[in-house]
Amino acid sequence: MILYAVTVVLFLLIDAVMLTFVMKPLFTRHIGDQMRDSLMLAPASLFYLAYVAGLVFLVSAPALRDAAPERAALHGAMIGAMAYGTYEFTSMSIMRNWSWSMVATDTLWGAVLTGFSAWAGVMVLMRFQS
Repeated sequence: MILYAVTVVLFLLIDAVMLTFVMKPLFTRHIGDQMRDSLMLAPASLFYLAYVAGLVFLVSAPALRDAAPERAALHGAMIGAMAYGTYEFTSMSIMRNWSWSMVATDTLWGAVLTGFSAWAGVMVLMRFQS
């Protein structure tokens, strides 16, 4: 539970900065007229809480058990690229005004954010368990 809490806090704080300063302006430039004026917290919260739970279950907990933070980073990055890429490539294939810059930026960001969050969560717990 502590690993989940640490990972979700890191994930949310880091992603909030990226969403505010990079992703929102990028998406506004391409699909601004289709964006909501304000965030719907319930679906966003459900996604983030479930996504990080899956990350901890599939990646972080096994890496912590084996004291392998580098594996958490690699496997987390792979899951992040797959998850964010699924959204982006599907959106690109079915929506107007979607751009390759949105696909590339968000897919890469998903890989970096997920890999880093998994790695950092494992590192924090390894530090406190020593």
